[in-house]
Amino acid sequence: MNGAGNLMDFLDEPLPDVGTYEDFHTIDWLREKSRDTDRHRKITNRSKESIWEFVKSLLDAWSGWVVMLLIGLLSGTLAGVIDLAVDWMTDLKEGVCLSAFWYSHEQCCWTSNETTFADRDKCPQWQKWAELMTGHTESAGAYVLNYFLYVLWALFFSFLAVSLVRVFAPYACGSGIPEIKTILSGFIIRGYLGKWTLLIKTVTLVLAVSSGLSLGKEGPLVHVACCCGNLFCSLFSKYSKNEGKRREVLSAAAAAGVSVAFGAPIGGVLFSLEEVSYYFPLKTLWRSFFAALVAAFTLRSINPFGNNRLVLFYVEYHTPRKTTQLGKYPVLEVIVVTGITAILAFPNPYTRRSTSELISELFNDCGALESSQLCDYINNPNMSRPEDDIPDRPAGPGVYMALWQLALALIFKIVITIFTFGMKIPSGLFIPSMAVGAIAGRIVGIAVEQMAYHHHDWIIFKNWCRPGADCVTPGLYAMVGAAACLGGVTRMTVSLVVIMFELTGGLEYIVPLMAAAVTSKWVADAFGKEGIYEAHIRLNGYPYLDQDEFTHRTLATDVMRPRRNEPPLSVLTQDSTTVEDVETLIKETDYNGFPVVVSRESERLIGFVQRRDLILAIKNARQKQDGVVSNSVVYFTEDAPQLPASNPQPLKLRRILNLSPFTVTDHTPMETVVDIFRKLGLRQCLVTRSGRLLGIITKKDVLRHMAQMMNQDPESIMFN
Repeated sequence: MNGAGNLMDFLDEPLPDVGTYEDFHTIDWLREKSRDTDRHRKITNRSKESIWEFVKSLLDAWSGWVVMLLIGLLSGTLAGVIDLAVDWMTDLKEGVCLSAFWYSHEQCCWTSNETTFADRDKCPQWQKWAELMTGHTESAGAYVLNYFLYVLWALFFSFLAVSLVRVFAPYACGSGIPEIKTILSGFIIRGYLGKWTLLIKTVTLVLAVSSGLSLGKEGPLVHVACCCGNLFCSLFSKYSKNEGKRREVLSAAAAAGVSVAFGAPIGGVLFSLEEVSYYFPLKTLWRSFFAALVAAFTLRSINPFGNNRLVLFYVEYHTPRKTTQLGKYPVLEVIVVTGITAILAFPNPYTRRSTSELISELFNDCGALESSQLCDYINNPNMSRPEDDIPDRPAGPGVYMALWQLALALIFKIVITIFTFGMKIPSGLFIPSMAVGAIAGRIVGIAVEQMAYHHHDWIIFKNWCRPGADCVTPGLYAMVGAAACLGGVTRMTVSLVVIMFELTGGLEYIVPLMAAAVTSKWVADAFGKEGIYEAHIRLNGYPYLDQDEFTHRTLATDVMRPRRNEPPLSVLTQDSTTVEDVETLIKETDYNGFPVVVSRESERLIGFVQRRDLILAIKNARQKQDGVVSNSVVYFTEDAPQLPASNPQPLKLRRILNLSPFTVTDHTPMETVVDIFRKLGLRQCLVTRSGRLLGIITKKDVLRHMAQMMNQDPESIMFN
């Protein structure tokens, strides 16, 4: 027995994959934190041994900043490429630039020497498809041909997008933010942030947005940035071998994604902190800001809009679960919705153009040089004011026509957006939400403006709106409406306000934006506490513990397993279980781990061992350690048990045993247990009484109990 000491301790050397997690399982935050502390302690001790070890310790310390730099550079570059491609392919549905086919409409006309400011959207180099094919521009036949080709291009783009997602990367569909929020809480979804997902999401995002569907690209850009973060994590063992550290990087990557999506670095950091991240230490705050800054700087250097601005206007995501008959046929669903969208969108100029351009026009104020229908006011010929101080004026026929078109666009956007989300293509929620709010806000703004002009003696206008003054700014109403609608959908508050004023540069409007964000949250909360992210997480059954208070008066003994009339808890003993017993237990159960006790009679708790670690340890022992057979005794103690000489060699597995599993007593209030699970990120905790094991509470048990207390279906929690 003594001669086999080295063989019995073969687990003193780390084994591959021991300590890792299976797909659709939750990580153990405490174990990951402990492992990182041990790793850091070893590096610090070794740094004192030689100059090379000291240099390695410096490289380890700076690896986090290097990863942030790489994330910022790649996510900013991808966002710039996506913006340029979307502009070109969106305009491709209507025509082509003859001088350079890769130019969008705006780029084509601004490079022309024959373009005037008044007709800046018209130039001989840009031709619509009907003009190119038939030579006619204004005839009914030309309109029908342009209409047909617009629908055809939209169908082609959407079909290509859904086909690529379905065949190569199913995880590339939707926005990704609910899943990223779940992953950051500690859940494992293998492949969701993989290389194929990154590639297909980038390509299909361009196709989906260009098809004209009622969706945006900003939510998916957060997914793209997190894929970049996961990619660079694999280059550094500090992050690739520690799921807790990896999630610090992913939190910063989410901030970078929001930064390039909205052109708002500070808002990106606040969004990651307020909406997405589960664990956000101070160092992650600084690194998130650095990554967001680098990403925004990279995007600005690419200058996709040719105006030194970071974005044209802001947007985002979502995707609910499939329950309809049409949802069972994802390709057909996308084709049908795209066809309906394109057919109904083309006749209305406010739905035909890209939603970002629509929001930009709705936000703009009417200056003297504006040629939009929304600025068709009747001017007073006797007016002698500076061009930037135009008073309120009566609306002209163009404004009234625009109001009807905007009202139809509002109805169209609301209805079609409901059917667009959930399709198997990349899709964002922010742009449609902001568009709905901006349209409603602009309509209300114009109505209030005309009321103030024609009825300036009314009591609501009398004290602050004198005749001939610029009292009402409809563009501001659109901006506040966009913030209010988006806040109602997502329940964002602080980050929303910061993103909006970073986008518009309107710091002086921060008070109405704050009022809109708070009011929209109150109104939306009256209908239900869940934002769109939380609703998506619940619909998909992801094991996410939200931050709402648990106020029910139940105890740990009411939730723990086993319950009455259930089989006893599956446990391992410290020195009397054979390899065959362990393998049988693993085969007959699907539990993620097993408590280890002194004996089945005493039930005194020793520790906890993970199922995956047991499987890997026994497999490696059979391959590398002679004498390990099915009858070999598995022991978790420091010293080998006293066994007859005829017995086969025992197997020591103390190294994979967690000697300090988290425990609560059976009379611990569930309010405390829920807080412990939230703040420590536990996978499970053991329930004891005077050191004797009674049962176990898993994260899934907590979620089921919370759902039951809220009169919801506890079986809607699908994953472990």
